[in-house]
Amino acid sequence: MPTSLISIGRSGAAAARASLELTAQNIANAANPDYVRRTNSQSELVGSATIDFQTSTALSGTRIGNVQRANSELIQRQARDSGSDLARADAELSGLRDAETALENSGLYESLVDFEASLTLLESDPTDSALRTGAVETARQLTQTFHFAQTALTNARTLAEGELSVGTGAANAAAEDLARINLALVNSREGTSGRASLLDARDAALGDLADEFGVSVTFDEFGGAEVRLSTSPASAGVLLVSGTTANTIDAAVQADGSTVFSVGADQFAPATGASAGRANALADIAIRQSDLDAAAAATVTRANTAQAAGSALDGSPGQPLFSGTNASDITLTLTDGAGLALAPAGAPAGSRDTANLGNLIAAFGADDGPISSIDRTLLSLSSRISGLDTTREGLAIINQSAEAQRLSQTGVDLDTEAANLIRLQQAFEANSRVIQVATNLFDTILGLG
Repeated sequence: MPTSLISIGRSGAAAARASLELTAQNIANAANPDYVRRTNSQSELVGSATIDFQTSTALSGTRIGNVQRANSELIQRQARDSGSDLARADAELSGLRDAETALENSGLYESLVDFEASLTLLESDPTDSALRTGAVETARQLTQTFHFAQTALTNARTLAEGELSVGTGAANAAAEDLARINLALVNSREGTSGRASLLDARDAALGDLADEFGVSVTFDEFGGAEVRLSTSPASAGVLLVSGTTANTIDAAVQADGSTVFSVGADQFAPATGASAGRANALADIAIRQSDLDAAAAATVTRANTAQAAGSALDGSPGQPLFSGTNASDITLTLTDGAGLALAPAGAPAGSRDTANLGNLIAAFGADDGPISSIDRTLLSLSSRISGLDTTREGLAIINQSAEAQRLSQTGVDLDTEAANLIRLQQAFEANSRVIQVATNLFDTILGLG
């Protein structure tokens, strides 16, 4: 009897100690979002003995079972998918806002309006040298503004390309981590703390990968992950990780702003994730650069066409005002205000006829002119950002809900763990007391002899 009590007390104390260690581990990792709460399974330990042909059984304490992780593959998948969608919206918004800031801070629209205003002032006194000089200076500032706007947009594009490269590198690193974890899982023992840590690392790597590229995941009998990249249009996906093999994602931005993603010989378009958002932003920035170049070309063409159709202040034929074909190389050619061809062709020197000037002002202010073109570019960009911002708010709510559900399943509740500490401490003390009672009984029995 005393020996049975000692065995029962010892096993109970050992079980309480094991549970205390897991509870302490849970508390220590309460702030770690990649940690999944652990529990320890326990069962009754039944001892048996055979004398002659008679078998008897008796409860002999507690058997310490496996370390268990509170986890749900469905909840993890929902959190990954919603996180991928949110990351795509965030990345696209970031790129488009950089482009919007570049265009707005350049002051291009205001510079075009100022140039038009300087021309309008000349209608009041077309022979005034100060007004003519002011118009030429405004034209010079306009060319510099085009250069600045193009440089700012190029910087926004370069930043997005750099973030795309970094994100792709991070995804490849996560894929390599998954391949190593898959190998380690094959060699790990079921129900151990080491295996639980490997599964935590696996889920964290999957989350990092899903932030960059949407993924679909299947698990083998060892818990290893096979990962395919989600594509648009939807398909079976491109295989990225299988067993201990991790393929490499490549991303190449083309001159037209499109991005070609590939894994080996397989090209794909990511359906979601931050890389998909950056690819969308890069394509949009390229469109804005084309709009900018078109506005610069229209400025050159319309101004020079008007100049060719008019006469300068001295009666000579008008000469080109600008040169160049895009926002990067537009340059002021005419440096003397007297060369502005405000009067119609053939007009005498000193003419105050502003018919040709009116044609130039009308050309700049037309619905298809450079002022309206840049205005539409800014408006469409602002509208797209506003729409994406609304979409992002909805995706953020979905992601917050999915994360809250995941944390309720896998996270650590400090109040619960604190209560467990007290309960387990009491259980440890109770089992120690059982051992002490058994010892006293054994000593008493020995003393009877």
